[in-house]
Amino acid sequence: MNWKVSVNGTLLAFFILTSYGISAQSQQTKKLAASEAKNHIGEQATVCGKVASTRYAANTRGKPTFLNLDKPYPNQIFTALIWGENREKFGTPEEKYRDKQVCVTGKITEYRGAPEIVVSDPQSIELQR
Repeated sequence: MNWKVSVNGTLLAFFILTSYGISAQSQQTKKLAASEAKNHIGEQATVCGKVASTRYAANTRGKPTFLNLDKPYPNQIFTALIWGENREKFGTPEEKYRDKQVCVTGKITEYRGAPEIVVSDPQSIELQR
């Protein structure tokens, strides 16, 4: 009798741990090079590259800050966009991230044929070493 309980308990633990592992894997995001982002529009991912150019468009509607990865504007491969309403959380992102290796996490969208992630939380941009 105790043997059956032990086996059932072991099986239950196995199924719980297995299902936890599956759900943990599904919550992880893909890690992509900036050049790969264009093939993943609409997906949640982490895009990594070097910030090749930055621009704070203070006089433009929405006051956007652009962080362009791998190649500078207008030939950027990928852009991380911070709207003015969230800018205060980042300090001066055009200075903080310029020429740095970063990884940006969020939903990849497309704007005028180029992939981008709109970033509203500083935790979505990770400085690499």
